[in-house]
Amino acid sequence: MCAPRLFADAESVLLSRYLRAFEVGREPATSKYEVHIRLKTMKDGPVIRNMLRFPHSVQTESRICVVCPAGSRHEKEARAAGAVLVGEQEVFDNVKKGIIEFDRLICHPDSLEALNRAGLGRVLGPRGLMPSAKTGTVVEDVASRVEMLRGGTVYRERDAVIRLPIGQLAFTPEQLRDNLRATLEQIKKDAAGLNDRINKEIYEVVG
Repeated sequence: MCAPRLFADAESVLLSRYLRAFEVGREPATSKYEVHIRLKTMKDGPVIRNMLRFPHSVQTESRICVVCPAGSRHEKEARAAGAVLVGEQEVFDNVKKGIIEFDRLICHPDSLEALNRAGLGRVLGPRGLMPSAKTGTVVEDVASRVEMLRGGTVYRERDAVIRLPIGQLAFTPEQLRDNLRATLEQIKKDAAGLNDRINKEIYEVVG
């Protein structure tokens, strides 16, 4: 078993230079560097899921869905803020059909009962999409929450691995280093915020 590995400044610079060998013929503003962060964790334990705002913005907009009363001002404001899907029954029908073309789901308190009655927990729960007050996804001001979430990168641990883009091909080695450092620091905080009896730590970072 290999020892835990974290990227120091020099390592991240070397990583970015290595990855640049794959840049030829690719669009600098759209192609992205992705890292896979492997975690040492207990089997079937709690998973990490959160949102991160990078020091250097990555052009990966989160697709936000909003459950709120159809025809309400909340629906109009959510659409104006950039939500990709808004309403109640339309959202419920899409999820039941397996059409889940969004990264985060926000619910207005007035629609929470309708969402619970729709019985979508078995579909949304395993994906980390079921709204709750604890995760800040059941809110009165849905438009402000949409604007905030669209500017961040959503990530979730799957099979003890977190995968997320940390930059575009046009980024400098220093920008990639800063974003990688911010990513590792945030995931450490996520792990520390779990139950005291849960030991979860970064094991390996693969570019």
